[in-house]
Amino acid sequence: MRITLDNPASAPRPLSPYCSQVARIEHPDGSALLFVSGQIAEGATLAEQTRGVFETLTALLEAHGATLADVVNIRTYLTDISELDQYGAVRREFLTGTPPTSMTFEAARLFRPEALIEVEVVAAVPAR
Repeated sequence: MRITLDNPASAPRPLSPYCSQVARIEHPDGSALLFVSGQIAEGATLAEQTRGVFETLTALLEAHGATLADVVNIRTYLTDISELDQYGAVRREFLTGTPPTSMTFEAARLFRPEALIEVEVVAAVPAR
């Protein structure tokens, strides 16, 4: 098993210098698990921020040979759970297949005051 911590050059830069965006745990057969750090994005509304988050997640996964279809678990933190429908509508645009396991939480605040949402995922990448 090989573990790689990464901030892919092909994806948006992390907003914090204190973490890696992706932890890749590669198995001897070439399959891997990707643990993607919580992502936030700019935007005036929850829908705009959600779209930006999923675009960043897409880029991070692609840098490791994966897609959103490989996501097996998603954890979402919202600062206002009453806007869950707005988040869900955008999420369904990006996660179109069988939905992954999921947890959604309301958080009083996130590490950036303007952030309304933060999303982290785990993806399972099959051997090539």
